[in-house]
Amino acid sequence: MRQRQSSTVSSSTKPNTTQNLIPTKSQQQDHKAPHFDLLGSSKNLYLFCLAFRIVNALLVQTYFNPDEHWQALEVAHRITFGFGHLTWEWKEGIRSYLHPLLFAFLYKVLALLGLDTPLFMAKAPRLFQSLFSAFGDLYLYKLSVILFGDQVAKWALFSQLTNWFMFFCFNRTLSNSLETVLTIVSLYYWPCIRPSSSEHPVESRKWGLIFAALACVVRPTSAIIWLYVGLLELFLSRDKLRFIFLEVAPIGVLVLGLTFLVDRLMYGSWVLVPLNFLRFNFLSSGGDYYGTHKWHWYFTQGFTVMIFTFLPFSIAGIMQSKHWKLSGLIAWVLGLYSVLGHKEFRFVLPVLPIALIFSGYSLAVLRTSFSGKGQRKKPMNSNDQCPAKILLAILFLLATNIPMALYMSLVHQRGTEDVTYYLSKEVVEGKVTDILFLMPCHATPYYSTVHRDLPMRFLDCTPSEEKGIPDESDQFLMDPVGFASEFSKKWSLPSHIVLFDSEEKKLQDFLVSNSFKEIKRFFHAHFKVDRDLQASVVVYALKGP
Repeated sequence: MRQRQSSTVSSSTKPNTTQNLIPTKSQQQDHKAPHFDLLGSSKNLYLFCLAFRIVNALLVQTYFNPDEHWQALEVAHRITFGFGHLTWEWKEGIRSYLHPLLFAFLYKVLALLGLDTPLFMAKAPRLFQSLFSAFGDLYLYKLSVILFGDQVAKWALFSQLTNWFMFFCFNRTLSNSLETVLTIVSLYYWPCIRPSSSEHPVESRKWGLIFAALACVVRPTSAIIWLYVGLLELFLSRDKLRFIFLEVAPIGVLVLGLTFLVDRLMYGSWVLVPLNFLRFNFLSSGGDYYGTHKWHWYFTQGFTVMIFTFLPFSIAGIMQSKHWKLSGLIAWVLGLYSVLGHKEFRFVLPVLPIALIFSGYSLAVLRTSFSGKGQRKKPMNSNDQCPAKILLAILFLLATNIPMALYMSLVHQRGTEDVTYYLSKEVVEGKVTDILFLMPCHATPYYSTVHRDLPMRFLDCTPSEEKGIPDESDQFLMDPVGFASEFSKKWSLPSHIVLFDSEEKKLQDFLVSNSFKEIKRFFHAHFKVDRDLQASVVVYALKGP
């Protein structure tokens, strides 16, 4: 991604002069001992963040949201290898191919190098995502430097890298992860977000528009963010007509036009994805089919859980920095998403890094010594010992976020990932011929992990045009024995059946009567999420003659 700053991240920008709580780099220069600054250049910072995100990617081994596999990797696998399941969203034209094409490129490279083995097919996508996530970390630092100076930027980066939900979710192959990266990069270039004392050439705004348009292509709901930023820019812009007709219109038409061409090529016909997406999710409330929450869910549970113990620091940073334009964006996004019935953690992921910037601000304030009137008692240099308050804050944040990040990434709901990886290795050895996933729909990865064109079946959950009619997945959960008995009359006997232990107990007699025996069991979870406890995932195989 093109950068318009010099190689030194912090030296070419001026922090907001209205925020006098944090010493700028120039104010500290006379008191600094010579040392190697790891964060001194964009290249060094990116490599540091990339190394962190690579380790992060390798540590994420659990299942979070079906879209990570079914709306990205499964589609990419079909593009590259010719087989893979397309969910109903692709038949209705409410998804753009732009995001899956990134992973189709990855799969093509793996195939050309002969590396499309079970291990690489399972690990490579998140490692690939780490390339983009590291750019998000880099631009979060650069944005923080512009807004508040390099001291705040370092603490903002600390907050970003140690927040449990960013560790858990940022490296996943969700379109929301890429949307978050594009949002952070774009905000860096928007003049209306920068302090009034900063230079903001028109060229910078054009880059902001390009990245904002790409974010809307990846996730049409990203328009909620850019409506706020665009109106703010329009209000502050001196030449409003130029902004609308010479920047927004041509860049929007160009990016969306190219996207329409890509989708025309992939779908085989003209498909207006943003319009279809808007019609399903907003005009018809189609997303409500997958569950609804109370209007206040993001404020009382969703976003609160995501930001976790950084919440009081973020609130303090908002009050101390008084950067109402940026904090207003958080409130705007949470408020509009609260109007929608269907809510998910990942929908508001793009504003989590913004909240963590404010956390960085309050931590920088704690790091700096003050008098009662807000004036610095003495210059802070690199050899000064950290005040007790900041040490306690760091220990508190690390002690609460690291265990949470590791547990959610390594332990909670890992069984469905483990079982698919296991089956992919069994397929290579010729031990599996066809598979039935007798569990709620989209509960596991699919062809993108198994990576063999063999018969597989899962329970369908395509929304019905008639309300009140349960899909296959619902029918199975309501009456596992009755559904399985009826289903078996029509099936071609699979070599393997995969199911949760919660349904296994009810289907024990059915499995035995059909000559299946347990061959493998994988731990899945210690506690239930939205259904009965699914403690383990079990694999049954057809007994030999």
